[in-house]
Amino acid sequence: MANGTLPAYLASAKPNPTTNRGPWWTNTAPAYFGIFTWIAFYDKLGTSFKYGGLDAALGGLVIAAVICHFLYHYVFGLLGMRTGYPLYVVGSSTFGTKGGFLFPGIFMGLLQIGWYSVGTFYATKLMLGAFNVKALTVLDPEVANRGFSLLFLIVAIAWGYIFALFGAFGIKYVAKMSSYLPWVAVAMLVIAAVCGLPQIGKIQVAKAGPGSLAAACLVIQMVIGFFATAGAAGVDFGTNSRDANDVNMGGLTGITMGIVLTGGLALVAVAGAQGLEPSGEPTMFASLPVVSPGLAKIMLLLFAIGSMAPSCFCSSIIGNSLSTMIPSIGRVPLTLGGATIGIILAATGVAGNLESFFGLIGASFGPICGAILADYFLSGRKWAGPRGGVSIAGYAAWVIGFLVGISNNGMVTKLLNRELLPDWHPTALYSLIVGFVVYAILAKAGLQGKTVAYPGADTSK
Repeated sequence: MANGTLPAYLASAKPNPTTNRGPWWTNTAPAYFGIFTWIAFYDKLGTSFKYGGLDAALGGLVIAAVICHFLYHYVFGLLGMRTGYPLYVVGSSTFGTKGGFLFPGIFMGLLQIGWYSVGTFYATKLMLGAFNVKALTVLDPEVANRGFSLLFLIVAIAWGYIFALFGAFGIKYVAKMSSYLPWVAVAMLVIAAVCGLPQIGKIQVAKAGPGSLAAACLVIQMVIGFFATAGAAGVDFGTNSRDANDVNMGGLTGITMGIVLTGGLALVAVAGAQGLEPSGEPTMFASLPVVSPGLAKIMLLLFAIGSMAPSCFCSSIIGNSLSTMIPSIGRVPLTLGGATIGIILAATGVAGNLESFFGLIGASFGPICGAILADYFLSGRKWAGPRGGVSIAGYAAWVIGFLVGISNNGMVTKLLNRELLPDWHPTALYSLIVGFVVYAILAKAGLQGKTVAYPGADTSK
């Protein structure tokens, strides 16, 4: 193969050898499980109570957990396991050698900047909450009366840059620490759920509106929106798997079990708080002082400590993704540059709008996942290798799927001053389905592109 005809990110890629791989319980499962112990995942799942009760929300959670593994992870893990290549290489089959530079290549790094902003926002909020400080962001509605909090900005900047540097230089040390930190968060969730359990029968279920189906669908929307990028990154996780069983078991335990366990405990705790204070905010952050007033401050601080590992991993992925696709700029400057954007989003409070943010992430990566799935099945359940140029099928699938995915996003609703679809619709899932269908149709019409020779590709018919 003439590597000189390929972009640098493909020409320089090397597959992970099988000798470097291990069983699912040493890599994939704990890595994914740690993601779901992050409070950003389950903090606002309780907003589903505006439509239905705890039973509907838990039902939606279980459905979402199954969908996340089987639609958003399993095939991607298999592709990584079989090829040994990361997502940015595997995605070049669906989006082209040139098109893959943006999707999913540099796009993954850009979205991780958004995740880093969420991590910085929540860590700052948790730390200040532990010391009973109500700090206001620039866009907080109370700013007009109380003024912007300089303390929030200072803590956000300190947290953001410290853990960006850890992600750029010392991620291996944080990886060791992350083996233990998730269990601290789980312990806090168990305590909160046990305290809230006796009160869940008092929760007031909405009698008007779309009802239980909407509650379940809103949970599905939020879970998939949170997980979409991590699911596609299953290609990278899969490069550490020995076989299909590792991929499957790692997903079932780390993803499906992780979602049900942490999300379920959080929903029980928030339901208990709603039973005690129906007018309270249905979030995990606001529920801790209600269900466990004596331990709330300590729990907030421990949840903040548990946010260290996700912050470092986000910043590490920013550096990895952007430096791979833009090798002319160093990893550290790119990481710190991404962190700066994340800090700005956190300080302004934009990162705290999780419903819209999760919806945007799901809409962005849903069609990417759907197109890659379609490519996989059309290629005979294998990786056919990079396709030259820019794939029309891949980009059309993304554009159309993205538009469907944002059809109920709060930002779009405000921009248009009208609601296209109610917020409870799982448009993150719709975008995957649309991406799959559009890619399949256009690929069958001959707009998929021709494969180019590449080590590890299977072009057999």
